[in-house]
Amino acid sequence: MRVAFLVAPEGVEQIELERPWQAVADQGWQPRLVSTESGEVQAFHHLDRADTFPVDDVVGTTGPDDYDALVLPGGVANPDALRTDEGAVDFVRGFLRTGRPVAAICHAAWTLVEADAVRDRTVTSWPSLATDLRNAGAIWVDEEVRVCRAAPGTLVTSRRPDDLDAFCTAFVEEFGAVDGASAKGASGP
Repeated sequence: MRVAFLVAPEGVEQIELERPWQAVADQGWQPRLVSTESGEVQAFHHLDRADTFPVDDVVGTTGPDDYDALVLPGGVANPDALRTDEGAVDFVRGFLRTGRPVAAICHAAWTLVEADAVRDRTVTSWPSLATDLRNAGAIWVDEEVRVCRAAPGTLVTSRRPDDLDAFCTAFVEEFGAVDGASAKGASGP
């Protein structure tokens, strides 16, 4: 199973990238770092620069059909940049259109709002996004993780880094439920 991690060139919260990435790798699946630019992405520990990570694939040269699932890590600047990039928003929409599962944590819900992916869905996020999500038609709940299986596909959302254990457990379970017959490379890397 190939899992895309979509991030902007700068601003992803490092722990929200690394922990889900490790959860994917621990399953024997293939995580792929996708960004809007080639090269490296600059991660952050809240407001402080952290490590950089090499980009595997670039939006526009790859698409949802190349992956089985999508993870959207948070960080404040990361989803704010992604939501203004039409290619990134289309990338997210493509997963939802095809029913592939999507997992988003913290501020990543902003990207889901831009992709019109939360209407009539129950989701959670960093609390300051509650109004944005409600205005986009979502039912917002204050829970460590929420799995919404409404059509067209499963959406797993979580609030913050403190909820990473629950988030990773939930999305691994949901991603694992993807039908092997329709998954690209479901047998692993």
